[in-house]
Amino acid sequence: MALSARRRLLILLVLCGAQFLVVLDATIVNVALPSIQRALHFTTQNLQWVASGYALTFAGFLLLGGRAADLLGRRRIFMAGILLFIAASLTGGLATSSDMLLGARFAQGLGGAMMSPAALSLLTASFQGPNRAKALGIYGAIGGAGGAAGVLFGGLLTSGPGWRWVLFVNVPLGFAIVLATPSLIAAQRQAARLRDLDLPGAFLVTGALLLLVYNLTRAPDVGWSNRRTIAEFIGAFLLLVFFIANEVRAARPLLPLRTFRLPGVASANVAALLQFSAVIPVFFFLTLYLQEVQRYSALRAGLAFLPLAGGVIVIAPSASRLVGRFGPAPTLIAGPLAFAGGLVYLSYLPAHGSYVSDVLPGLIMVAVGAGLGFVSIINAATRGVPRGDAGVAAGLVNTMQRVGSSVGLAVLTAVATARTQALAAPGHRVTAIVGGYDRAFLIAAAFAAVASLVSLTTVRQRQAIVSPATSTQPAAPAHAEAA
Repeated sequence: MALSARRRLLILLVLCGAQFLVVLDATIVNVALPSIQRALHFTTQNLQWVASGYALTFAGFLLLGGRAADLLGRRRIFMAGILLFIAASLTGGLATSSDMLLGARFAQGLGGAMMSPAALSLLTASFQGPNRAKALGIYGAIGGAGGAAGVLFGGLLTSGPGWRWVLFVNVPLGFAIVLATPSLIAAQRQAARLRDLDLPGAFLVTGALLLLVYNLTRAPDVGWSNRRTIAEFIGAFLLLVFFIANEVRAARPLLPLRTFRLPGVASANVAALLQFSAVIPVFFFLTLYLQEVQRYSALRAGLAFLPLAGGVIVIAPSASRLVGRFGPAPTLIAGPLAFAGGLVYLSYLPAHGSYVSDVLPGLIMVAVGAGLGFVSIINAATRGVPRGDAGVAAGLVNTMQRVGSSVGLAVLTAVATARTQALAAPGHRVTAIVGGYDRAFLIAAAFAAVASLVSLTTVRQRQAIVSPATSTQPAAPAHAEAA
């Protein structure tokens, strides 16, 4: 039985709400970090883990969360993830010590890793044909705007009721999602038992990703040539090799390698990694520029990102219509190029700049590129994947995005630091700092440009399969398949 338009809309709102929470929490704490440090007596070294601890567990457990959704039930894993996310948010908001807050942030990441791929696989299974393209457009818009909204809300809440509300804000929306889900999405008959899950594969890939992301977050501080840094990179690589060997032999592999044989899936995931390697500078370096160089307050810095959030919300639904009408090629290629153009513009930030002339045009170009590119890349990475593997495909593209963010942050922080040190001179501290930011934006623009070239490969491979306006899978009752 086909779902009514109203029911489809409500399902989409629930899934978009979950994705909004996941992306929001990647950035909402950034503006609040100084307040958190004072309140809970964080050391400067440990403070970074308030942000990176969430990213670490989120990236590390995404593939496990996606495969668990396929085998144990998408609705079941989705609701378990959102409940864990709510509990961790409440705990973090009530934290009385730095260890308590860090533990809550790690738990938030695990909850996000469960609900994010489950939500995307629920969406791709619930919508077909043109409705699927529209749904992905709205989903991409909400997810893309979540990062910018996090900076805005972080400023508003920190300047208003206090830093604890950057965590408490998740609770009411999370409970609304929990209450609405059972009545909208039917439970799926359990496809497998917990013991059927590829636990050796889960242990290997989660360990590899955790070690990789952890090493990337600390390498700029301890040094890329440090023996421990090199050893940890080698360890992560070996774990990935053992993981691939395990997947070849496993009866129910965590990541079916056949997924990569589908046209465009592998290249789309590489493009996703590159795109998100370029995303971080917009939030990280621009926030630092506005607050440390231009002396914006937390609230004013948050408001400065409104054009980015609004632009993505406006552009992304249009991108889904373009995909439905002209195919993925225009948006897959043009999106990263527009993103690169905005980053090149931001690479000329002056030490004493104007928001209207030096920041806003770049933000608008980034918004156009993000709105076009993110929707298209999710579509390309999940299209044509068998429904039984929808969760793992969603987990894979989410993993590429999160690992890309971590790689981008580590590499670009190192680039910015090296450039600042090279420009350092007595009486020119601000100029040297801004020079580091500018160099980071320029390298990020190169990442986005390469993502456009990789997307061209995806387009060529996709030309061999069906048109974007139709599904490669036969239609099925959405209310049953979705869960």
